Amino acid sequence: MKTVNYILSLVAMFVFASCVDYSDATESVTAKVRVQLPKEFGTNNGLEGHTVLLRLGSASYSAKTDAEGMATFANITPDVYDISTSWDISADEYKQITGSNEANSGATVSGSLNAQLISGAETLTLATTLSVKRDIVIGKIYVAGSKDNNGKAYRAGQYVELYNQSNDTVDVSGLYIGLLETDVPQAYTLANLHADYADSVVLVKQVFRIPTTSAYKVAPGGTVVLTNSAIDHSVNAPNEHNLLKADFEAKDKVGGKTQNNPDVPALLNVFNIYPSIANMNLTNSGQGVVIFRTTADVSSFKLTYKYGKTNGTQYLLLPKRYIIDGVDYLRHKATGTDVGEKRLYADIDAGFTSINATAGLSGEVVYRKTSATAANGNKILMDTNNSSNDFAVSVTIAPRIYP
Repeated sequence: MKTVNYILSLVAMFVFASCVDYSDATESVTAKVRVQLPKEFGTNNGLEGHTVLLRLGSASYSAKTDAEGMATFANITPDVYDISTSWDISADEYKQITGSNEANSGATVSGSLNAQLISGAETLTLATTLSVKRDIVIGKIYVAGSKDNNGKAYRAGQYVELYNQSNDTVDVSGLYIGLLETDVPQAYTLANLHADYADSVVLVKQVFRIPTTSAYKVAPGGTVVLTNSAIDHSVNAPNEHNLLKADFEAKDKVGGKTQNNPDVPALLNVFNIYPSIANMNLTNSGQGVVIFRTTADVSSFKLTYKYGKTNGTQYLLLPKRYIIDGVDYLRHKATGTDVGEKRLYADIDAGFTSINATAGLSGEVVYRKTSATAANGNKILMDTNNSSNDFAVSVTIAPRIYP
């Protein structure tokens, strides 16, 4: 218990440190960040030449690592920074390092330190992890909502979009979509999950599945739009979009308030903590999402009450090993984004994303940025396993479009 309290104290220190203003500091410092390779690499195998980024608000600073893995930043103002690095390796390099053929599209090395106080007093260590590049990734999350033609709250046009980054057609039938718990305060913090489940599970409040009655193939560069209401929302609200051609709909119960489209197939409702809600419970204060595959019976997965409780709502414990992709979407408060509310481990999402508005209703969508364009013209989206790097915010980007 002392260990847990110590971890929570550290988290609180970093969160409150993000509110400290060092802008009037008179002396700059030299910051040093040592990149630590994933355990699969062995010792000093390819440490040189990797870009390390420091981010402070909209400002960004970069430095390359030397042969010892050290990145040096001169003339940095002491403050609380987000630190990150990422680089790609080929399928052949992955096989040489690990002996495995599973990385058909290559892999990514990435690492992050969020809300890190830099004072120049010591060398910081940036640990990294190795992850296989994914075929299907979460491309967009739109949960902010907006205001309708009468100035009232409008949230019916929320959606989650998946993207096929690979060079091959992918069958997404049977793919699961999990929505992370959104309690305030959290039902389980990462420290709680560490204490009770040794970092092996994440907590979800709802699970939906793409039907398996027939194949649902997505071409390279193709998308899958999942929504609660596949109608033309632009008729009702100026910042909303036409979702008539959404791929799947989490349909409301008969007699429910959500307008459904009979021409759009239904997502299967696999697990749900809400007895009276059949569609996706997407919240405008932030909504973490994971996608996963498994041949196991999801209905047999273990459940848990809130940390320290023995009754009340029971949440699903999703084994981390099944997760393909995850985005930690946090709420944005007047004091900034609270890193202490992260719900995904760093090896699933080393960072986080959020909208800029504190109360939603802004029409803001978080979307995965474009990294490159393939020879066939399809866009390759950023996938460094770090949403702080990979995602941006827009009020204009439409479904299925990536700038």
